[in-house]
Amino acid sequence: MLAAARSEPVDCTPVWFMRQAGRCLEGYRKLRERYDILTLTRTPELCAQVTVMPVDELGVDAAVLYADIMLPLIGMGVPFSIDPGVGPIIERPVRTAQEIGALRIVAAEEATPELFGAIRLVRERLAGRAAVIGFAGGPFTVASYMIEGRPSRDFSRSKELIYAHPALWHQLMETLTEVTIRYLRAQVAAGAQLVQLFDSWAGALSRSAYAEHVLPYTARIFAALGNEHVPTIHFGTNTGHLLEVIVSAGSDVVSVDWRLPLGEAWARIGDGLGIQGNLDPAIALAPFDVVKEHAMNVLREAGGRAGHIFNLGHGVLAETPTDNLRRLVDLVHAETSRR
Repeated sequence: MLAAARSEPVDCTPVWFMRQAGRCLEGYRKLRERYDILTLTRTPELCAQVTVMPVDELGVDAAVLYADIMLPLIGMGVPFSIDPGVGPIIERPVRTAQEIGALRIVAAEEATPELFGAIRLVRERLAGRAAVIGFAGGPFTVASYMIEGRPSRDFSRSKELIYAHPALWHQLMETLTEVTIRYLRAQVAAGAQLVQLFDSWAGALSRSAYAEHVLPYTARIFAALGNEHVPTIHFGTNTGHLLEVIVSAGSDVVSVDWRLPLGEAWARIGDGLGIQGNLDPAIALAPFDVVKEHAMNVLREAGGRAGHIFNLGHGVLAETPTDNLRRLVDLVHAETSRR
């Protein structure tokens, strides 16, 4: 996994799935009957248990920390909750100069100490069997939740702040960037071996808006992580129009969804960078012969080149058969180890 993220030769293509430690696993569902999401993320023993679970059950090559992109808001002084059927909810959205000015920047270890304890437990339990992926939400995505107060389809209030009050927007971005850098550096210090920045909703912006209002901050985050000597992945969805701009942010790997053939996306990303993706998560719901056909198409698009990390274009759907994921991991490993 780590070699692929650095575009180095590998013995076979690594596989992991976003939201792999989620509702499709029976063990996770049983834990959720007893604990809410924030309790699981903020209890080191439980967080480590859920994080390691997919490695044991699916055979994936990486364990992604079971956490939520909203956790840094705890230290910033922004209360939130997570509705499993809706997503993050902020009852008092952050929109005014006073509200943005009141946001705190504290040491990450002070804000979410349990998270870093969980990372240390995961490293200990995996003992090198799989890479440990830390992550944070990207600046636009976290800002959009803070401003909208809940998931949004059109991001109207966020865009209003960008266009009508650009100085306030940039003040918010400055704060989020500093918080994110501290948060990710603390994850690496605790043992994360690779870092992914989830700017899931950045595709809602035009190329020019992204380049002016988001890219400088994303680039600063990746530049700050360069001193940590860990590979980085830049994740987004519906970002086909932004690929070349995203490349300039400076990650080692660019994640692409299913809307572009992987080969076409890689040609636009360019040589020297890795690529992650790009099976449509809904395909994993189909009979396995269908899953296999589409997975083989992804592998053909990758063409055996160094730097490919096999993943879905977004998160595992709750109703996905666990056996499909397990067989998919085995398929990718078997097909790519024959080179």
